[in-house]
Amino acid sequence: MRNTVVTLIGATEINAECVNTVELALETSVEWLADGIACDAPTTRSVREAEKIVRAALQNAPVDVVVQPAKGRRKRLLVADMESTIIENEMLDELADELGLREEIAAITARAMRGELDFEGAIRQRIQMLAGLEGAALARSEAKIRIMPGAPELVATMRAHGAYCALVSGGFEYYTAKIRERLGFDYDQANRLEFRDGALTGEVLSPILGRDAKRAALERLARQQGRTVTETITVGDGANDLDMLAAAGIGVAYHAKPVVAEAATARIDHGDLTALLYIQGYRRAEFRS
Repeated sequence: MRNTVVTLIGATEINAECVNTVELALETSVEWLADGIACDAPTTRSVREAEKIVRAALQNAPVDVVVQPAKGRRKRLLVADMESTIIENEMLDELADELGLREEIAAITARAMRGELDFEGAIRQRIQMLAGLEGAALARSEAKIRIMPGAPELVATMRAHGAYCALVSGGFEYYTAKIRERLGFDYDQANRLEFRDGALTGEVLSPILGRDAKRAALERLARQQGRTVTETITVGDGANDLDMLAAAGIGVAYHAKPVVAEAATARIDHGDLTALLYIQGYRRAEFRS
């Protein structure tokens, strides 16, 4: 029985030589999910064995490879990070532009996402640097938001097929609420900024949503939806996402920092967010937007 599936996903058309190499290595034939872009290669090999064989065969080809059990691959709950995942921006960096502090704050952001700094300490430090910034700056920064390619299709398609979609971010609820409404997420959760007299005080309201809280949110949402964590898919890019990626049925490191990519169940380095649909066996013809 072919109880393991290898999914190949390209940012552009997958080279025919890559496909042939995988078919020969696994002694199988691929099934196309999207012509030239994504395909499944079912196999009798174990997940670990199949992944080792395919990665060795493809070497450094620009193709994403995700290997998992074939059974239960279509998930019923999506929990997504927001910044550098569902949107291209880091919103604290955008706010820092207002005070000419982008370079300094972006450096702290990058170190926190690589796991080099304590997340809670790093977020407090950056917000303190923005004390006094007028609340209207949030709306100005919102106008700079760039939606990650594939995000609308990911959310719309999963919801159309009965999945619950949640946005759980270490960023701020002002932005998650906007993105929830814009993309059609069912739920959002994020940190809250403190304002006084229409300006940022430099404080974040407790509790801070960090690494532990993201995992707890995943587990709580699964219970509320009557699902087990094996029925969930999570996606993120930073060190504060590691626990929720590890706890999910499949955790996807999306164009992630090295520490995250190395630890996650699955990694997408080349494709856009529609890769999460191909991972679940959706065909291009099933996509919604």
